[in-house]
Amino acid sequence: MPDQPSLFPSMHFPKAAKEVFTVELGRYLDQADAAAQSEQLFDLLSAFALNLDCPWIAYGSLAPDLKSLKPARPEPTIMLNYPNEWRERYFEMGYDRIDPIIKTSRRRTIPFRWSDVYNDANTTEDERRVFDEAATFGLRSGISVPLHGPKGRFAFMSFARPSDYGFEDRSITYLELAAIHFDLRVARLTDSRSVNEYPEMSAREKECILWTARGKSSWEIGKILEISVNTVNFHIKNVMRKLDSGNRTAAAIKALNFGIIGAQDVAGSS
Repeated sequence: MPDQPSLFPSMHFPKAAKEVFTVELGRYLDQADAAAQSEQLFDLLSAFALNLDCPWIAYGSLAPDLKSLKPARPEPTIMLNYPNEWRERYFEMGYDRIDPIIKTSRRRTIPFRWSDVYNDANTTEDERRVFDEAATFGLRSGISVPLHGPKGRFAFMSFARPSDYGFEDRSITYLELAAIHFDLRVARLTDSRSVNEYPEMSAREKECILWTARGKSSWEIGKILEISVNTVNFHIKNVMRKLDSGNRTAAAIKALNFGIIGAQDVAGSS
């Protein structure tokens, strides 16, 4: 099981830029925790995404049996700030039924670039047309973050740019962290009881996910706790399973949001 990025990314890019993005991410997380409505969360995420040159974002939460973006219940499960003309065109043409972003998000657990889907041999011409037309309305490049939850719950978050400039790995990591946190906060606001109920964690599982949140690899955690790498991965996989998370980054964020590990512990000395 390869290591995933930590809650505090340490990719190689200019120190000044790293500090700016880290500060902005921290500000977003703090403000999101205090938000009382989904609309407030969306506005905060939109403001954060602008730091990474993404003026447009879209969030969709779908039931397992739905094939389109139309929500099954009256809750605000669809939030987006795409250009009005593109929204009208999208639903007028029925693109919600063939959207390759939805199809790909259902199959994957990690973020993906739209360009990768467009160039995939399995993508049909009709699906490529969705991307082509989106580009004519200004959405020329983007990424999407699949968000899989318990009981088949499925959502995704997309970030779009008006330019063809590609997304660097570091930008995708920051956007993924923000999207996961957004999704968890929306779940907490819409169903506070369900997000406060989580499986019991062993002391060792808590230790492993805490050090994961601090950015340590399985090898490093093994050295710190004096256990084997296989044992570390075993405990982290258990945490991922118990928290219905597709990767260790999502599991660490959920553990933080649920209070399984404390924010002060994560930010403490490593």
